[in-house]
Amino acid sequence: MVWLLRLLLVFLCIFLIFGTIKFLLKPTRKLEAARKHKRFLLLDNDEVIKNFQLTYNGAVFTGEKYLGATKNSIDVVSISLSPEHTTSIQGMAKEDFYFIEKKIHEKYPLAQINWKSPIHEFLYQKK
Repeated sequence: MVWLLRLLLVFLCIFLIFGTIKFLLKPTRKLEAARKHKRFLLLDNDEVIKNFQLTYNGAVFTGEKYLGATKNSIDVVSISLSPEHTTSIQGMAKEDFYFIEKKIHEKYPLAQINWKSPIHEFLYQKK
């Protein structure tokens, strides 16, 4: 009976260690921590069919990647960005959105970035 309790205790310890490691390495936890500290973080999977998320200045954005033909290969040619909550972008300047575009172009240099409303209207408004 004692060996059964010891075996159960070992399995419980392994389960707790595995659960803790899985929780600490969870990407959404990293994204939420970066959002709270108003840092930039880009969470991207190399698979084209998966969207990416990024955070900057406390706002979370979702990017949809679109595959297409380039001069030499098939690559991501278009990215559509939208904020998860439009209220979170309040107070952001044009330079903030240009910074986000620059960071995305570092990963996808051939991609054209399309902002969804209301950011598109803000960036391309006439004076």
